[in-house]
Amino acid sequence: MYQKLFLIGRLGRDPEMRYTTEGTPVTSFSVATDRRWTDSSGQSQERTVWFRVSAWRRLAETCNQYLTKGRLVFIEGTLTEPKPYQGKDGTWRASLDVTADSVKFLGGREGGGTADSAAGADEAPSGANDETDIPF
Repeated sequence: MYQKLFLIGRLGRDPEMRYTTEGTPVTSFSVATDRRWTDSSGQSQERTVWFRVSAWRRLAETCNQYLTKGRLVFIEGTLTEPKPYQGKDGTWRASLDVTADSVKFLGGREGGGTADSAAGADEAPSGANDETDIPF
C-alpha cells in the first residue's frame, strides 16, 4: 500500500525549528489550503483546511531559513493519522499532520516570482533562482 499527499497553500505562521535529543533538525509550520465553489442556490462558498507540516534534516534547515508567513508552497508528503481535538468553541476537529518529503517555494507572499526548490530530506536542494543570492 502507498500514500502520497500534494498540497499547495500559504504558510499561516513563520516556521519553527527545533532539534531532537539526537540532534536531528525538524521544522514545523502550518499551511492553509482554500477551496471555492458555488452551491446549488448560486451562493459562493469557501472552505479553508489547515495542515501542520513537519520537515526533517536538511529540508528542515532550508525551510526554516527561507520560508515566512504568507509564502506560497507546494508540499509533497505523507499524512499521519488525524488526531481529534475539541476546539475552544466546543466543536470537535481534527489535526491534519503532514511529513514533508519535498517543499517547493512558489513565490513571495504577494504571489510572483520563479519557483525555488527544497529537495527531499536527504538530498541537496536544487533549482536556485538566478535573481537572488540564495546559496543553493
